Amino acid sequence: MGVEKKSLDKPDEVRGFDHGELAVVELSSVTVGRAVFQPGWRWSQDVKPIVGGDSCRQAHTMYVLQGRMHVAMDDGTEEEIGPGDAAVLPPGHDAWVVGDQVFIALDWSGAATYAKP
Repeated sequence: MGVEKKSLDKPDEVRGFDHGELAVVELSSVTVGRAVFQPGWRWSQDVKPIVGGDSCRQAHTMYVLQGRMHVAMDDGTEEEIGPGDAAVLPPGHDAWVVGDQVFIALDWSGAATYAKP
């Protein structure tokens, strides 16, 4: 198979929710998403009503392009991620945008099912 490409500017699907959206492209071996979360976005307020549960059960492998996000794991550990950071977030977390800049990240492990009921 040769090169395969799709543009996140013309996604296969866009999943919108309060304070954000996820643009998704499906390639033969991976689903890639571009998360755009506005200031005020918080998983427990904006995505939890769609998917349920006490915390996010989706694993994420991401690269942050812009903005900052605070992640609070169910085990009590916390971390902040920002531009240039590559991060793996295991299931069992809440997260929220820090500050007044839009948070933008690419996610290639959680995009297939993120924010789906």
